[in-house]
Amino acid sequence: MPSFDVVSEVDMQEVRNAVDQAAREVSQRFDFKNTNSSVELGDTDISLASISEDRLSALRQVLEEKLVKRKVSLKVLDYGTVEHASGNTVRQSATLQSGIASDKAKELNKAIKGLGVKGIQSSTQGDQLRVTGKKRDALQEVIAALKEGDYGIPLQFTNFRD
Repeated sequence: MPSFDVVSEVDMQEVRNAVDQAAREVSQRFDFKNTNSSVELGDTDISLASISEDRLSALRQVLEEKLVKRKVSLKVLDYGTVEHASGNTVRQSATLQSGIASDKAKELNKAIKGLGVKGIQSSTQGDQLRVTGKKRDALQEVIAALKEGDYGIPLQFTNFRD
């Protein structure tokens, strides 16, 4: 029986490259001189720090430009609140979302069932979704419908089997 998996993954190598490029650009740009601006990658988050909120938003824009150039969806970023730190600086953390949470999986299952495509079943398996069907064309129709919808997370379609 044909099937495929719906996953939400982040290419950490591309994220690491984008953060490195953003940090390099910030260190060389004149408008970031003497602002102590920094971009650092943690295990599951990116830390942004600068001297003021407008410099922080400019820093966020530089990071987002680098991520887009590396074809990393901006939907993987979940920005936290802007915090005031010591020494009149501000910082913000952006969490990298990977995997499909249970509430998003339910929403995706409901959307797939709502399509009304005959012979299609979907089930949640950990942090991914398995979609099976009798016909390959029906599965391709589901993929096209999921690509059109906006679910707040980036979706990839893997493990397509006939």
